[in-house]
Amino acid sequence: MTNKNIQIRETYNNDFKNIMLVEERAFGNDKEAKLTADLLNDETSKPFLSLLAFDDEKAVGHIIFTRVYMNEMNSNQPLIHILAPLAIIPEYQKQGIGGLLIKEGLKRLKELGSEMVFVLGHIDYYPRFDFIPDAKKLGYTAPFPIPEEFADAWMVQSLNSEGFVINKGKVICANALNKEEHWRE
Repeated sequence: MTNKNIQIRETYNNDFKNIMLVEERAFGNDKEAKLTADLLNDETSKPFLSLLAFDDEKAVGHIIFTRVYMNEMNSNQPLIHILAPLAIIPEYQKQGIGGLLIKEGLKRLKELGSEMVFVLGHIDYYPRFDFIPDAKKLGYTAPFPIPEEFADAWMVQSLNSEGFVINKGKVICANALNKEEHWRE
């Protein structure tokens, strides 16, 4: 059951310590925290959307959606994002907070005019939020090869009423995320 005290808001510069704490606690190491810090400081990730979930004053969850491009980095392209990473501290996991962050993020991205959102994630989780497995079948290739047995983990969701009208091709992430190390199991 979702904790009723959970509040979600966009992050500010002074939230950096809370973001790092959530990322480190959620994953039990600093790999995702470092990636998140790099994304927050990467000009090619903008415009990004960074949200924190709080239980009263305690930061318990974080999500970031960063800018991606099709085939080449060109600012004249439609606005497209990728969700990575989503982090919930251990004692708050399996309470619906991740879902709240995803839903709020997708709503805000749509308001910002984002056309699509990608995620490389758990096949049993993200389809609950209308992500379509195996984005490659729709013509959207991941930045780095994904083994066939994990093809369904590369997912996409259209945020516009016309569906998947964005040019097909290879997704290019922000420089901080566009590294092969982030695309391996």
